[in-house]
Amino acid sequence: MSILDKFNLTGRVAIVTGGAGLLGSEFCRTLAEAGAAVVVADLAAGSALSVAESLPRAFPFPLDVTDPASCAALVETTLKEFGRLDILVNSAALDPKVSSDGAVRDASSFENYSLEAWKTALEVNLTGMFLATQAAVKPMKAQGKGSIINICSTYGLVAPDQRIYQKPGQPPQYKPVYYSVTKAGVLGFTRYLAAYYAGTEIRVNALTPGGVFNDHDGTFVANYSAKTILGRMARKDEMNGALLFLASDASSYMTGSNVVVDGGWTAW
Repeated sequence: MSILDKFNLTGRVAIVTGGAGLLGSEFCRTLAEAGAAVVVADLAAGSALSVAESLPRAFPFPLDVTDPASCAALVETTLKEFGRLDILVNSAALDPKVSSDGAVRDASSFENYSLEAWKTALEVNLTGMFLATQAAVKPMKAQGKGSIINICSTYGLVAPDQRIYQKPGQPPQYKPVYYSVTKAGVLGFTRYLAAYYAGTEIRVNALTPGGVFNDHDGTFVANYSAKTILGRMARKDEMNGALLFLASDASSYMTGSNVVVDGGWTAW
């Protein structure tokens, strides 16, 4: 098999949670271009439909990752539609852009962060990944093979530098505490599952993006870019190569690993 053949996903079926998001939609397109049938799973049903309609073999699913029944129905529908499940990309997560609204600024500080917001974030970012994976891994186990990719963040590796969120003459604002905590948990979950399925062909890896430009204001872009070796934020398509690598046989000897694509943010 040639190296290019190893990246070919023809005949395989993928689920992408958060599939209508900034990166999730890119992941769906990448997997489809490599030949996979794709289930675009997202709480935003209309957006999931739009993404699915743009792909050759795809359908949308209105997924609530915090609901076990919804996750079970997602897998059941996938199997009914395509007969198998080979790839799960856990991309659904809460990741707030820092707001210019003063009330949101105050709420983002650790001292004032609400227990309700903390619990909601844990439910989506960690419990949701647990539930989606628990449902999806059952047919993979029956097949004897599968690839699970959990989307992490550089803030799961290092703490946010809160200085990049500050603006001269404005009250302080912060990346919320839950984001670092849940993304660090994603790495623990990834390693646990990889070890749990030792001796099988079920592989579990993490993909850790750096900051991806999403209409951020100029001050933030400058602050963020100054901390990267490449001197800029990522484009939304720059995680796709790593995603395809982890999903395909090109990474067949990798499990329990974390692929970092951060422009050098964590290298210095």
